[in-house]
Order: sequence, then structure tokens, then C-alpha cells
Amino acid sequence: VQLQASGGGLVQAGGSLRLSCADSGRTFSNYVTSWFRQAPGMEREFVAGISWKGGTKKYSDSVKGRFTISRDNADYTAYLQMNSLKVEDTAVYYCAVDDQPMSWAQAREYQYWGQGTLVTVSS
Repeated sequence: VQLQASGGGLVQAGGSLRLSCADSGRTFSNYVTSWFRQAPGMEREFVAGISWKGGTKKYSDSVKGRFTISRDNADYTAYLQMNSLKVEDTAVYYCAVDDQPMSWAQAREYQYWGQGTLVTVSS
């Protein structure tokens, strides 16, 4: 299992970042990919998820309309485009995959995780 999350960094409020989650081992097919985030002292929370064919996308209310999840299966990579970033979006962002998560928003449903990439939004 070789999930690699990248693309984090420091950005001012209102700015944009694009995160990538690459399955460098090209191990999986037909799986759900989701992004979670964890701020200091907080629980890991669901941000967005996408089905294998991209036909189903889910977002948390806090990012709906600002973030867009997508994937390129030919490249075994999923993306999270984050626009209009807010200070409260500051967190470590993780990608996760599983073939059949019972509930996309529950971290315990995902078997495989990337290492996390830090997003810091300054005011």
C-alpha cells in the first residue's frame, strides 16, 4: 500500500491549494477515495469523497462550494482542489481509500491511509 498525499503548504486566507493523493503502487481498482483532515486537538473529520468512476461525490458542509474532489484513474491519483480557503481549514489533510466503506464519513471504515500533508491558512 503506497498512498502518497502531497500539495499542502502555507497560503493566505482566500487563496487556493490543490492536494494530490497518488497510489504509487497502482494497487487498487474500484475503490472510494476520501480526504479527511485533523486540526490540533481535534478529531479527524471527513472532508470529501469520490467513487471509483467519479459519479458520486460527497462533501462536508464546511467545505461544500469551496472544495472540489476529482480523480484520474489512469494515473491512480485523486485530487482535492481547495478554493476560498479559511483559517479554520488549517489542518493535516489525509487521503484514504477503501473498496466498500459503509459510511464514507467514518474514518474507521477506511483501511488504507496516506501520510498526511499540512495545510496552513494564515489570516
